[in-house]
Amino acid sequence: MSKNRREKEQKREDVQILGPEDIAHLDVEEVMDLVDKKTLKKKDKKIKHKSDKFEHYYTKNPTSELTIKNLNLKLKNDHEYNFEAPSGVYGKKRVDRATIALIENMEMDGRKILDIGCGYGVIGITLKKEYPNTEIYMSDINKRAVDYAGKNAKDNNADIEVRHGYLFEPWEDEKFDMIVSNPPIVAGKEIWMELVEQSIDHLNENGSLQLVAFHNKCGKRIMEYMKEILGNSKVIAKDGGARVYKSVKED
Repeated sequence: MSKNRREKEQKREDVQILGPEDIAHLDVEEVMDLVDKKTLKKKDKKIKHKSDKFEHYYTKNPTSELTIKNLNLKLKNDHEYNFEAPSGVYGKKRVDRATIALIENMEMDGRKILDIGCGYGVIGITLKKEYPNTEIYMSDINKRAVDYAGKNAKDNNADIEVRHGYLFEPWEDEKFDMIVSNPPIVAGKEIWMELVEQSIDHLNENGSLQLVAFHNKCGKRIMEYMKEILGNSKVIAKDGGARVYKSVKED
């Protein structure tokens, strides 16, 4: 067999074909993720030095070089808030549209509110300033996010308790009237599913879970899962492609 023929045969062997049975149960994002994983597996030796440097914003202790960007949030009521956004944390370039949609459209169902996966604190801090009589609690798995959430709370004169930890681990014995979040979709469905599952143990009676996501990018699945776990769910606001979903812990 000639050298060129051997090379062609080897290329054919390296090709991994995804049949209908492989992708029938997946949505578009999951298909793309599957393709990416297969591609990365083939190219692992070539790009290993790059992947070693990559850190997800859901990293517990980011080691990336710290840079700070000053961000301004202006609400529909013309109230403005400023935040320091560090690198290695979600939303470091801008306050994203989904976060703003949640802030401006959530339904206030009580005084004690948990902002879980708080990042550098935009949701919780803004709620405290807009509703001074509320008790706001925030947490995140990302230590850098927690540090800057605390700093931003202080800079905005917002009295808020901030804790570091994975999902509800920092709030083991606590219950809330509301749990709100712009969940980390790209961290994997296991994360947002666990958030929904555990929320029921941390809500007071008639307390609500209110999440935001882009409806065509996993949002619909989140709403369906909220209904499966809490027995009900609905869209309470639409903002472009973003939707705010709400479930209530019933008797």
